[in-house]
Amino acid sequence: MPASLPRPSPPLARLGRFTARHRWAVIAAGLVALIAAAVVGAPVIGQLSLNRYSAPGSESDRVAVALDRTFGTGSPDLALLATVEDGTVDDPAVREAGRDLHERLAAADGVADVRSYWNGDGATLRSDDGTSALLLARLPGDADHVRGDVLPRLASEFEGDGGAGITVGLGGSEELFRQVAAESSADFVRAEMIIFPVLFVLLVIVLRGLALPLVPLVLGVFTIAATLAVFRVVTLSTDLSTFALNITLVMGMALGVDYCLFVIFRFREELRAGRSTEDAVAETLRTAGRTVLFSGATVAVAFAALFALPFDFLRSFGYAGITVVLFGMVAALVLLPAVLAAFGPRAARGVFLRPGAARPAGTGFWHATAGRVMARPMRYGGAVLALLLVLAAPVLGIRFGLPDERVLPESAEARQVSERIREDFTAEEGDAVQVVTEMAPGDDRVAAYAAGLSRIDGVVHVDSAAGTFTDGARTAAPGAGTARFGAANAGTTWLSVVPSVAALESAPFALVQEVRAAPAPAPAEVGGYPAELLDYRDGVTDRLPLVVGLILGLSFVLLFLLSGGLLLPLKATVLNVLSLAVMFGVLVWGFQDGNLSGPLGFTAAGTLETNIPLLMFCIAYGLSMDYEVFMMARIKEEYDRTGDTAAAVAAGLQRSGPLISAAGAILAASFLAYATSGVVLLQMLGVGLALAILVDATLIRAVLVPAFMRVAGRANWWAPPPLRRLHARIGLSESGPPPAPADVHRAPARSAG
Repeated sequence: MPASLPRPSPPLARLGRFTARHRWAVIAAGLVALIAAAVVGAPVIGQLSLNRYSAPGSESDRVAVALDRTFGTGSPDLALLATVEDGTVDDPAVREAGRDLHERLAAADGVADVRSYWNGDGATLRSDDGTSALLLARLPGDADHVRGDVLPRLASEFEGDGGAGITVGLGGSEELFRQVAAESSADFVRAEMIIFPVLFVLLVIVLRGLALPLVPLVLGVFTIAATLAVFRVVTLSTDLSTFALNITLVMGMALGVDYCLFVIFRFREELRAGRSTEDAVAETLRTAGRTVLFSGATVAVAFAALFALPFDFLRSFGYAGITVVLFGMVAALVLLPAVLAAFGPRAARGVFLRPGAARPAGTGFWHATAGRVMARPMRYGGAVLALLLVLAAPVLGIRFGLPDERVLPESAEARQVSERIREDFTAEEGDAVQVVTEMAPGDDRVAAYAAGLSRIDGVVHVDSAAGTFTDGARTAAPGAGTARFGAANAGTTWLSVVPSVAALESAPFALVQEVRAAPAPAPAEVGGYPAELLDYRDGVTDRLPLVVGLILGLSFVLLFLLSGGLLLPLKATVLNVLSLAVMFGVLVWGFQDGNLSGPLGFTAAGTLETNIPLLMFCIAYGLSMDYEVFMMARIKEEYDRTGDTAAAVAAGLQRSGPLISAAGAILAASFLAYATSGVVLLQMLGVGLALAILVDATLIRAVLVPAFMRVAGRANWWAPPPLRRLHARIGLSESGPPPAPADVHRAPARSAG
């Protein structure tokens, strides 16, 4: 086949002709599908939860199972903080009201293992100044049952007036996460109110009309509704995080708009080239459609890597990301072509501002920018590289830590309770480290083991079947309260290692590691909430190289199939990692170190939570590859036509630059909506991803890519003969086979345009 003729892509071309010829039937089917998806998917919003931090199969997980099955107990999930307005918790009327509060809580449905100061369960349940006391309880059941049924009922029954001048507030890990889930759901609604009008205004500016901009928005809604319908099915077999809802909203609108813009821009080009409506739709899908498929594949690969982690919380985003990408492609490649066929030539005309005529080849801002950069690649590329490295520098100080109450706004009840406990109590009874050991409760070695654990720095005391131990000495003999450490017909016991507030705040993981390293007279395993967080963090970090390797490796393969060379995928990987380094540098500077805490209204914790940065890596890398595919597809098309790298880069940037900048602005605006969130984790996600997208869509695509490709020249397209033959068979091409590599190392003439 001659090099000047386009290589056909029959399936997509046939799809384009089918949708164009049956446009009204396809549009009607799409509307029916949208309504059905909305009906099926709407109820799932109330079925999502914030998954617990647990690592299945880990040491802490085995301890939790043993405590539940053998001893019928576990870590307390709920803390009631009872505060006295006048006097102390030891006043007779207050003590009587406190005991009544204890009995009512113990009798409530869904509550087990209630412990309180007024029931004689330890002096550390009394605040240092005596004005407040704690009631701790375990809430058996899964997260959905506890947060959806039990906690709302307990809040309505116990929160507020506790009698005898007592004010009761609800806290604890389950209540904290319930309020985070509620806040993120409210953020979903708030973000909708921000995203839709902002996107419409941006689309009006980009598409220069009033009717056509509504199409990407409606198709974005279709993508979101279809994804929620899939969620309804997924929740039948696994838990999905409520944060997946937030990701679905912003990714559904952003990716849906991205893909739609790419198709619309190409459709307009084909109309301006003189094609009929049907031919323009077919050629658009033959060329831009294949690029959308490859682009979607790169984003899906990034999200699919999350399934390598055995955690429901992170897998939730894998389901969300892949499903959003799938339906975004369906919207752009099936529904949108039918709508464009219905618009016909009107889709190429601007309603106001100025007519949407195409610029002549070799003119325009983006072409001129590419010319300037490639005329002096080292100067421009070096300056931008230095700037990005400065922005990325804070990443060297990144620290990961525990999520705590500071993820919520100061007005949240659960945060206020947790802060009061942190300030007014010496010991963290609710976050005790639990040790299950193969010794009978009456074994003499239990006392020696408990005494040894109580000597660990940061441990306030150790409760056991042998009594309570502090600093190596027994401070309380076995009594009625120690019966919980034994079980009928069991040759095992467990110990409760109560840490100080200061130890959990400064070095919680080190404390768990010291307890695990302490000599034990019999096999022992360590669990409890601090250990669960440590095992969860270790589970994520242990699998992190696999996740990153999968994303980088599969993306490299996809870009090779697009470009046919080995250097371009390597370049894309390095530049994408650079944009990610800038994103994490800003996260460290703004959120970990607190420099954005004033404008955004959050409290810096001094560390970053593990999950959200990993999720942001997957999203940002996938979206960076998204733009890489858009840009490289046009450059490769021009290079296949001319064989001139410099001219191909300038022409490719002229064609793809306006699209990438417009899509980047729309995507960044979508993510920035979450800067208004009341949850710090969502603020991090919104600000960090918006910055990464803007850096990638401007400095990297407009400066570093042209500079690199100008310096590399013919080497951009190099590959060993076996790989060249492989690419010739299965690679992506929007034009004919490439000409002989008679590359010309010259920059295109500058344009004033």
